[in-house]
Amino acid sequence: MTRHRVLRVAAAVVLLTAAAAAATAAAAATAATATAITAPSWPAPPPAEVPAAAHRAGLEILGEEGTVLHVHVHLDVFVDGRPVTVPAGIGIDPVRRLYSELHTHDTSGVIHVEAPRQAVFTLGQFMAEWGHPIPSARLGAPAASPRRAVTVWLDGRLAEGDPAAVPLREHDEIALVLGGALPSAPLPADYDWSRRPGL
Repeated sequence: MTRHRVLRVAAAVVLLTAAAAAATAAAAATAATATAITAPSWPAPPPAEVPAAAHRAGLEILGEEGTVLHVHVHLDVFVDGRPVTVPAGIGIDPVRRLYSELHTHDTSGVIHVEAPRQAVFTLGQFMAEWGHPIPSARLGAPAASPRRAVTVWLDGRLAEGDPAAVPLREHDEIALVLGGALPSAPLPADYDWSRRPGL
């Protein structure tokens, strides 16, 4: 092998090694970014547990959606500054066609209050039904996690008093914030209900 060919081979090896190192670094950076922005996942209770979850929250289970009180509220949840998706199917057992007075049909964050009675329903009831009661040392977190601050913002303003007692009123925008960090973007002060005709 000539000296020039040896040099060309050596240069090619160096370039390939550098490219591999760069690709590895890029993959690591992407993984780190994905880890940093991945929010916790709080699934809805399984359908079979819907009646028990509703009863724990002081809610009735119905064979059809109630019509005496019909209210829609939007909820945003943030944990340590990261958004948590409000899942579809909270308060709904599609197999047995059962509905809680508080339930979600999709992942938009809209809570449907559909009851056969006039009553004041609260954020605390919805969160208890979801499986994350307020206040709780383990709200959305492992049992070993220390107690973290829980605040509620109503239409962009900090709600005073017990976060669990915040009422669910027509077209309110509620932001539930767990932990000391606030989202990088301003907390939502309203929800665009024009995107949801009929609600």
